[in-house]
Amino acid sequence: MGRVVPQKPTFRFFYKAERCKSLQRAVLPENMVNFNNGFNKRYFKNILILLPHIRSLRLPGYYPCNNFYLPARYCWVFDSRCNLSEFDIAKRLFPMILDSIGEGVFAVNKDFKIIYLNKAARDITGFDAREAKGRYCYEIFRANICTRNCALRHTIETGEPLKEIRVEILNRANEEVPISVSTAILRSKSGAMLGGVEIFRDLSAIETLRREAQQRFRLQDMVGKSKAMQELFRLLPIMAASDATVLIQGPSGTGKELVAKALHDLGPRQRGPYERVNCGALPGELLESELFGHAKGAFTDAKTEKPGRFALAQGGTILLDEIGELPLQLQVKLLRVLQEKEIQPLGSVKTVKLNVRVLAATNKNLKQEVLTGKFREDLYFRLRVLFVEIPPLKQRKEDIPVLVDHLIKRISLRTGKTIKGVQPDVMELFLYHDFPGNVRELENVLEHAFVMCEEEKIAINHLPPDFLDQVEEPENSHDTVHRPSSTGEAKAIVDAQAMAETRAIMNALATTGGNKEKAARLLGISRTTLWRKMKKLDI
Repeated sequence: MGRVVPQKPTFRFFYKAERCKSLQRAVLPENMVNFNNGFNKRYFKNILILLPHIRSLRLPGYYPCNNFYLPARYCWVFDSRCNLSEFDIAKRLFPMILDSIGEGVFAVNKDFKIIYLNKAARDITGFDAREAKGRYCYEIFRANICTRNCALRHTIETGEPLKEIRVEILNRANEEVPISVSTAILRSKSGAMLGGVEIFRDLSAIETLRREAQQRFRLQDMVGKSKAMQELFRLLPIMAASDATVLIQGPSGTGKELVAKALHDLGPRQRGPYERVNCGALPGELLESELFGHAKGAFTDAKTEKPGRFALAQGGTILLDEIGELPLQLQVKLLRVLQEKEIQPLGSVKTVKLNVRVLAATNKNLKQEVLTGKFREDLYFRLRVLFVEIPPLKQRKEDIPVLVDHLIKRISLRTGKTIKGVQPDVMELFLYHDFPGNVRELENVLEHAFVMCEEEKIAINHLPPDFLDQVEEPENSHDTVHRPSSTGEAKAIVDAQAMAETRAIMNALATTGGNKEKAARLLGISRTTLWRKMKKLDI
């Protein structure tokens, strides 16, 4: 082949080659390219060549390599005009480095148009680089925070980087993908802002495991990991398959209505109606009409016929809430309904056959009510074919963390306000408190905190003041208390105690350098008690 006059390179790529000491040729490994299959330009764009020891290289028009002549225009010329420093080499290595990591990375300019997308980002989103480059980032990522609270926009506008923000995006196939996002500003060597960078990782596998774990602690709208709740979750599907009456007993606020709704939703009557009647909300005469209905003219103002709740629940389920408040005369009628499976509306001589499953709930101990004569024994046993008892929250405190997480998510959906959780000292406070109002009280406390909180997590100062007053720890309750004989003596004792507590707390804080946790440990009290005392004493 004739010698070809060398031409100035028009494309400059790095190729990977063996380190050679000859300045006349760089030998490409035979196993790297099968030159017999032809020259592939696209292949060479992804090959890296490092010849740091070569400072100058005179290339012929065609470069001999294993019986193949590589055109000079595809070679990188190392000469005085192109003397690569380590920084230059690192810059050219940078895209390859980013493509080798598992986190997705993309960069945008000041107009929020994508200028770079690494391999992991392309895999997670489903878009390739050619589709993504030049388009607005929200067109590619379609995250639930794009329209408002955009993390990248916040960083570019304020200069504040964000870390580990959990969001959901839609990939190219319109599938929801949970990711964790961190953002930073993209700057030049001189410090000028060029745009922003977002680093994110796919949380799909973690989310799947989390959902599987949560599923173990959840049934319908109930959550709990305690032994009592796990046993309840095991029994409810079994009970739901039956048509037998169920008595649900437990303190107020424990979720008796949720248990009743689960029995309906998990059973064969789930497509039928679900009626709930509060037996303590109406006087006896109105309650009878509400339950069984009435005929026209049955009493004053009964101008039309009205079906009762039992009739409305045909083919479904009726919950008799607060059954312990049912008057004795109505208990007799309810017993007949349960025995005969039929009702007789007020003022009517006709009976109506029933196809209704009956559930009853109460916060009273009906067995005790039977002993005191306030509840009929025969009705009690008729209702208690199946029995569910829900323990108070103070007896299953291991449920509190999962309940807090569940309630925060539910309140977030209802209010549209994003709260990630509670601070550790708040959780410590919850675990200490006995919650006489049970889950309902916990939900009310969190709803108050949602209104007051403007941060990512709920802190103690966001909780209701009356709740904090209730959680005061009993101190020296076993000691004999000296009762002052006069108001003046009482005030003097209170003042002396306050001064002593103030000095003790100030000394502990000084000793621990202001660390409240260490100070509380030094004083032998909990961190929440220390916080309350500091607030009370205005420290």
